[in-house]
Amino acid sequence: MKKLILGAVLLAAAGPAMAGLDPIKTFVGNYGLSTDGGGSNGGDYSVSAFVPLGGVVTAAYLYQATNNSGSVEPITLNGSAVSFGPRVANGTACCSLASARADVTSLIGGVVNGGAGGTYNFTIGEGNTGVTDGTALVVVYSLASLAESTVAILDGWASVTGDTTFINFSEGLNPTAPGFTADVRLGIGFSCCNQRSTINVNGDLMTENAGNLDDGASQSNGSLITVGGNDDPFSGALPSYADDHERYNLTDFITAGDKQIRLDTFNSSADDNIFLLAGLFSGRAGINEPPPGVPEPSTWLMLISGFALAGFAMRRRKVAVSFS
Repeated sequence: MKKLILGAVLLAAAGPAMAGLDPIKTFVGNYGLSTDGGGSNGGDYSVSAFVPLGGVVTAAYLYQATNNSGSVEPITLNGSAVSFGPRVANGTACCSLASARADVTSLIGGVVNGGAGGTYNFTIGEGNTGVTDGTALVVVYSLASLAESTVAILDGWASVTGDTTFINFSEGLNPTAPGFTADVRLGIGFSCCNQRSTINVNGDLMTENAGNLDDGASQSNGSLITVGGNDDPFSGALPSYADDHERYNLTDFITAGDKQIRLDTFNSSADDNIFLLAGLFSGRAGINEPPPGVPEPSTWLMLISGFALAGFAMRRRKVAVSFS
């Protein structure tokens, strides 16, 4: 009975994969995270990656946020054409909002790996059709001197009617420990002019002003994007629309011993596209699933069934011996 209860507890702790934002990759170990975004209505602009000296790029992704388009526009990164995957449309928002992802690990790594460390700037070239609202660059790097952490990247789209993401940890959290990190950044397309989203953490309101065009160039289609980046300060408690930078420190929402962080997003205006969530967390975590080293609930049920069958077989064997 105790084992059956344990399986149920693990199932509840993992939480359902309710989010339209899906984890594409989770890195557990000595990793760091860099994010940045930009946009313009034609012409070049830059996005940056911050990687300390000695850091080695493990993965790098470039995102393109679009509106009113059936396909992505040509984009160049430092003059090289970028090959994006399929356009992913937000089926719950207005305006054919969508995004697409490209793996640019080799391009970013070719510049960063073995470099001087610090901030590296990359030139983005895009057209002037008003379809591409901007781009986001996400870089994950390894560095032996970093503490063990989890870097999570989720993309796709968050339902405007409400989405939930669970970060499940292998050990209870200590938010007052030196160096503790619970850092979340969002990428939001087609946002400006008081369009906003609400975010709750562990049931408490963190912001109702996620959005705006912090990284865009003007209040017009084709330049409406904001991405929480390394060069952005953490948004304060219940920030204003202008002071919400889409980068959040979740520490104040965590109680010592917690083994789960729950993020809920909601966009009442149904006209913003949260296409990216990237996070850096102290410790080992799983995203919408148990943390590394903890079996899935189905695995526990299989083990329990195996133990039960073995026990039944042993009882039958003992009965057979006693009557021989």
